[in-house]
Formats: sequence, structure tokens, C-alpha cells
Amino acid sequence: MSRSRLEAFADGVFAIAATLLILNVDSQVGTEPHGLGGRLLHIWPSYVAYAVSFVTIGIIWVNHHALMQQPPSFPSRPAWWPSTFAPTGRGRRPWRTGSR
Repeated sequence: MSRSRLEAFADGVFAIAATLLILNVDSQVGTEPHGLGGRLLHIWPSYVAYAVSFVTIGIIWVNHHALMQQPPSFPSRPAWWPSTFAPTGRGRRPWRTGSR
């Protein structure tokens, strides 16, 4: 998969996530013709949660685009190196967790 296709897919996922945030707020308002201001004031925590969630998704989106602009890098040691300690004696040795 090319980098541009991956970015386009991720942009779509972020757009859908940001759109789904407002649906919960919209469903709480109701459809009564009078008292809209009172109902909006009553659900102010939902608006705060929406704003915080939207900013969080925006930060993740910007970081994702910054990450995709970097050239791919590979570690100098193999990725499987830390998993070699599990079957050795050091990984199987029990450790005390209590104070006794």
C-alpha cells in the first residue's frame, strides 16, 4: 500500500471519528420547539467533552501526518532481540513482589 493511500484512509477515519462526536450532543438536544436555550445550557458538559475530544483527535491527526512525512527508519538491532530473554533463565526466574 502506498503512503498516499494510507494517509487518505487515515484522513477518512479521522473525519468519521470527528463527525461521530457531535451525534451524541445533537441527540441530547431534542426536538421540542421551545426552550432550546435552556436545553443547550443543561447539556453543557457534552459540549465541553465534544471540544476536548475534537482537539484530541486533531492533535492525533497532525501527529499522524508528521509521522507520515518522515522517511522510514529501521532499528540498528533486530526487533526480535528483546523477546529472546523470555525463554532464558533470566526471563523464567521468579521475582518476589511482597516485603516478606
